[in-house]
Amino acid sequence: MKNVLIAVFFLCSGFLMAQEGTNMKEKITPPEKVLFTFQKEYPNKVPVWAMEYVGDDNDEVRYEAKFKTDTNQEALAVYDNLGVLKAYELQIPLSQLPPKAQAYLKKNYAPNAIREIAVVVDYKSKTTYEVGVEKTGKFYDVVFDKNGGFDVTIEKN
Repeated sequence: MKNVLIAVFFLCSGFLMAQEGTNMKEKITPPEKVLFTFQKEYPNKVPVWAMEYVGDDNDEVRYEAKFKTDTNQEALAVYDNLGVLKAYELQIPLSQLPPKAQAYLKKNYAPNAIREIAVVVDYKSKTTYEVGVEKTGKFYDVVFDKNGGFDVTIEKN
């Protein structure tokens, strides 16, 4: 009886660990509407697709296409399940940040704390800049408006 209980315990714990995989991004093939929209907007680009659930109840599907631009920069296009572009993110160098944002970063973060910099355009054509920084072992996104004014810091851990 003791061996049966131990076997049931390990079996159940195995199922619980397998459930963690549903929250992780996995490489997928998106619906035709999404593929069509991507190919129309970014012809001759070869993306790596991932799917993610978002929203208050994780009930909205987003398809993420990571690809290289013509200038060999990393880009990310995010679509909903109807093929509507929700956001576009492009990796940029520090020199392309607005001067106000550069001054803020220089004042508040060490140069080696900056991990990534991107310009983000959302579905409302609102432009922001996101700077990924590491401070005291934690990762943050520091967000600036289109003019380089500080907006918010979001912990990403």
